[in-house]
Amino acid sequence: MGDMSNSSDFYAKNQRSENNHAGGFGVSVLELRSLMEQRATEAVVRVQEEYGGVEGLCSRLNTSPTEGLTSSQADLDKRREVYGENTIPPKKPKTFLELVWEALQDVTLIILEVAAVVSLGLSFYRPPGDTSVDSCGAAAGGEEGEGEAGWIEGAAILLSVVCVVLVTAFNDWSKEKQFRGLQSRIQQEQKFQVVRDGQVVQLPVADLVVGDIAQIKYGDLLPTDGILIQGNDLKIDESSLTGESDHVKKDTEHDPMLLSGTHVMEGSGRMVVTAVGVNSQTGIIFTLLGAGTEEEELKEKKDEDGLRNADHTASHPIATITTDGASAGNIGNATLINVKKQDGAAAMEMQPLKSAEGGEPDEKEKRKVNVSKKDKSVLQGKLTKLAVQIGKAGLLMSSITVIMLVLTFVIDTFVVQGLPWLTECTPIYIQYFVKFFIVGVTVLVVAVPEGLPLAVTISLAYSVKKMMKDNNLVRHLDACETMGNATAICSDKTGTLTTNRMTAVQCYIADVHHKVVPDPGALPPKSLDVLMHAISINSAYTSKILPPDIEGGLPKQVGNKTECGLLGLVLDLKRDYQPIRKQMPEELLYKVYTFNSARKSMSTVVKQPDGSYRMYSKGASEIMLKKCNRILNEVGEPRVFRPRDRDEMVKKVIEPMACEGLRTICVAYRDFPASPEPLWDEEDLILNDLIAVSVVGIEDPVRPEVGHVSLVITC
Repeated sequence: MGDMSNSSDFYAKNQRSENNHAGGFGVSVLELRSLMEQRATEAVVRVQEEYGGVEGLCSRLNTSPTEGLTSSQADLDKRREVYGENTIPPKKPKTFLELVWEALQDVTLIILEVAAVVSLGLSFYRPPGDTSVDSCGAAAGGEEGEGEAGWIEGAAILLSVVCVVLVTAFNDWSKEKQFRGLQSRIQQEQKFQVVRDGQVVQLPVADLVVGDIAQIKYGDLLPTDGILIQGNDLKIDESSLTGESDHVKKDTEHDPMLLSGTHVMEGSGRMVVTAVGVNSQTGIIFTLLGAGTEEEELKEKKDEDGLRNADHTASHPIATITTDGASAGNIGNATLINVKKQDGAAAMEMQPLKSAEGGEPDEKEKRKVNVSKKDKSVLQGKLTKLAVQIGKAGLLMSSITVIMLVLTFVIDTFVVQGLPWLTECTPIYIQYFVKFFIVGVTVLVVAVPEGLPLAVTISLAYSVKKMMKDNNLVRHLDACETMGNATAICSDKTGTLTTNRMTAVQCYIADVHHKVVPDPGALPPKSLDVLMHAISINSAYTSKILPPDIEGGLPKQVGNKTECGLLGLVLDLKRDYQPIRKQMPEELLYKVYTFNSARKSMSTVVKQPDGSYRMYSKGASEIMLKKCNRILNEVGEPRVFRPRDRDEMVKKVIEPMACEGLRTICVAYRDFPASPEPLWDEEDLILNDLIAVSVVGIEDPVRPEVGHVSLVITC
């Protein structure tokens, strides 16, 4: 019971410490971490019973569900001190000496090192006494001054090995440093939408703190753990944590728990941040997986101690697992147990117990070998194979040389000259045989291409430097071989080759195709009013157009870029979407069909003052037009929209827009009577019989620096 009591004392001490250092907040780190391990209805019940709902939890965290946190730096610093920062400490980088040791593992270099050491050792060998005894025979031993200069060959090989190792290690070290700087820069550029002082702002994910009110939408990767405050048809992909490919529906009534590292596949909403950094579920897993060698050593020591008390250990396996995890990862015991049960890792952690009881004793060693083993590139594999082949050929030739020299000496001395074997000549014969062995080693050393690794390393280093000038950063020398073999580079267009700043440049409305954004006075008032409401309401309320940061700059686009392009059209038509949204706040939206890959559209239902319903829809034009049976004419009244009218619009409007590289979005709507209320879950019936309002052509300008990329558009 010693392990269990120690574990309990450790947990209780940590919990008291957390509660004492909660910094004026009504909930501690351990309580939040334990809360985030709950799922579905269990989480809802616990939040309601212990905190009085999400609003009560927000109150304990000193935050507002609608206004968010204040911008007080003192409050933010206090939260980071109590709950931690939203960063996961990176793995300790390899030192220069470790990189040198890795470079020395190359097979070619190992062969060269062995040859150099043998050559150097034999070069300093001097046979004792007189080597010219007539009665003992004679053998050719090389040039007179060869022994004095024999060390040069071995020293030259060692020098080439040192050059190769230093160049390789220094290149890997410098590129690793550059990559870490690049990674830090990328992390700073990753931003997320939160509410601060009642305003929606974009902050780097590292600046998020517990208590922040974050706005989430389709396509987001959640950077923290949180609890849902309000959601619209929200579905999350939790496969990165659970392995389940099915999307999980999230709502405040059944399952409000949102975990970091998961993707938002559908919908939108707001959540209160409850865990960041190493205290989040992703952070806990990273800590468990990346604890490093020190953790393994601690576990090994504890396993050795367990050998002495095997029976006791076997009777309390969970206590042993918990103690190991807590001391190695500095994570609370209850958390570790639940995480391992949830992620199916309990069996993995039980393996050391098998070793302690006599089963699979070499599993840890196998795992270490697999971790340390580094895959070789194609070039490395070929060079290793060549070095082994050359080594074998050199060894064969040197063996043949030694055998031939020995046979020649023996035949010439004992057969041709007929000299007998004299006891006093034995040291002389041994000297001759050693000299023959030196000749064989010389042949082997000459056969090994000591210049090959150096030539390859220098050429790769030159290639890396040349690729750097083309803004192609290569971390390891052997990676430039892969980049050099690339014949085609497939790149994402949006945001990579383009500015990811959508702008509406054309539109088809009221039976007229406008090549530029029209003057609002030229449009029918009814069509213009429906278009303004359809865009303003049927876009995520997190999508906004904000004033530019600098005078004379472009307005900032926050949120979904396509929706920002449509909102920009509203502003270009001398209208404002904010009054419409204030008149119809997000909480009053009756039903939202969020965008997903199956629908390829987004629809929002609002309730009219007379009790009827109106649904606004937008989506890919070729999909939406098939669902439309009417269209607004030149005076803003619906007219029949037949299949042949649709085909004509595709040829005369949509295809010309697509040939100019524009993304076409169709905006439509549909009215429903107050009674009987439609069956909103039957999407096939609801998302049909629409009235088309407009087709908008949106442009995503190419970046100025993309001058040599030809954009091929198939019309």
